[in-house]
Amino acid sequence: MNKINGYTQEEATGLIEYIYQGKNAGKTLSYLFETYGKEHSRAKGSVRNYYYAFLKKRDDSRVSEILDGKDLRAGTIKPFTEEETDEMLRRVLTEKSKGVSVRKAIMSVSQGDERLMLRMQNKYRNLLKKQPERVAKAAKEAGIPEEKTFLQRKLEREIDALYSRLAIDLRKENARLRAELENLRSRCEE
Repeated sequence: MNKINGYTQEEATGLIEYIYQGKNAGKTLSYLFETYGKEHSRAKGSVRNYYYAFLKKRDDSRVSEILDGKDLRAGTIKPFTEEETDEMLRRVLTEKSKGVSVRKAIMSVSQGDERLMLRMQNKYRNLLKKQPERVAKAAKEAGIPEEKTFLQRKLEREIDALYSRLAIDLRKENARLRAELENLRSRCEE
């Protein structure tokens, strides 16, 4: 079977035609990737990755034939420099330290620029997953307390709940002992 990046030529043609028609109808790429994925039992991200990999293969005659007459192109990826990454991380962590969500922090830092916001969000998630030590270092350098993990927060809630239950039990026991002490005192006075 003659495949192009894992899709048959027929599948690749179908995907490109679907996206071409959808874009001409005003649909977003995200929507098109999702709906195509559902219709063809593929993950949205898998469809997106295939589409961009496909567009990069324009030197393949089969690809250029499928794309002929269609104005489909992928923008160039602009990676963050190390300095931009550190600055973005410091600013996002500073906003988060004010008690806002990551999404709101990134929205504030990107000043409403949706493309930049998406790039920052993806970069921040990537850093949390692949370089948590860098995130911790940036927080420490900015004087921001280290963020607790989900499991740490869950454990703290469980400990707080345990203390609350113990405190209730201790108050009940204390009240019972006071009553017994009063009972004994009243007997001794008789």
